[in-house]
Amino acid sequence: MDVRELVACPACGGGLTDAWSCTACARRFDVADGVPDLRMPSDGVTETVRRFYERAPFPGYPSGESLQSLRGRAERNPFVRLLDRAMPGDARIVDVGCGTGQLCLCLASADRLVVGADLTRASLALGAAAARRFGLDRVQFVETDLHRPGLARGAFDLVYSSGVVHHTADPRASFGKLVELARPGGIVILGVYNAIARVPTRLRRVVARASGYRVVPFDPILRDRTSDPGRREAWLRDQYRHPEEHRHTVGEVQRWFAAQGVEYLRTYPSAVFDDTPDELLTPAADNWALERWLTQIGWMRTLGREGGLFLTIGRKARAGPAA
Repeated sequence: MDVRELVACPACGGGLTDAWSCTACARRFDVADGVPDLRMPSDGVTETVRRFYERAPFPGYPSGESLQSLRGRAERNPFVRLLDRAMPGDARIVDVGCGTGQLCLCLASADRLVVGADLTRASLALGAAAARRFGLDRVQFVETDLHRPGLARGAFDLVYSSGVVHHTADPRASFGKLVELARPGGIVILGVYNAIARVPTRLRRVVARASGYRVVPFDPILRDRTSDPGRREAWLRDQYRHPEEHRHTVGEVQRWFAAQGVEYLRTYPSAVFDDTPDELLTPAADNWALERWLTQIGWMRTLGREGGLFLTIGRKARAGPAA
């Protein structure tokens, strides 16, 4: 299978030729540096967010990055290690809101086919350039909008999207669009800001705004990036100056999963006490509401240092959700 078979015309859902024209409606799409523009006209919020990231692509690549150093950094991330281990060597993967595509490049090993989709051409250009530099030819970056994505429906073994739907006008509806991309039985991983764990960042943002963003107290990421002005600016904008942001609880996201026919497996980090998974796709030991709330309060200290984002993992039903 060619990675081109995993993208589609955003206007009608038809397949695309090697010349990036639709086999069904004959619509042609522009392509630059190997990245096709599959965006359709979008709402005002989407366009505002797209322009926001054009100014400072996120996350940036450190100077002198190589495939070895990229994978080395990924190997130090426990979640990426678990995800890589959980995905078979022939998996079809889409990262919706891939940014500069670092996770895409890390997962593009063996016979996996990976599509990185994002609104922002500046970010995609960095990812595509890195793929060429690293000699990776099983990764395709596409510029597209989640509301009318240029991606094949029901085609992916893994639909991963982190830090995206909480920046849309209707996060629950945006999640529904993600689920449409997964094959029956496929894995869906959603990363959003936690309503409780995000509190420390929101407090820091109050001080930052009052100082004209000259002072951002107690942010460990900014302290670590003092030598890289580009990456520092990208983090500052993403965390403290974003024009559209929503925050969600574990229980709320679980309800989204249930409504879309996605079996809830677990969160990462786990919402269960003393549960450090060895396998990412094994169901959590239990799902007790009080335990979830206490865990989320604890996330203020752990996840709150880096923005309060958590991941929810589920498996799409082999049949559609009940009417």
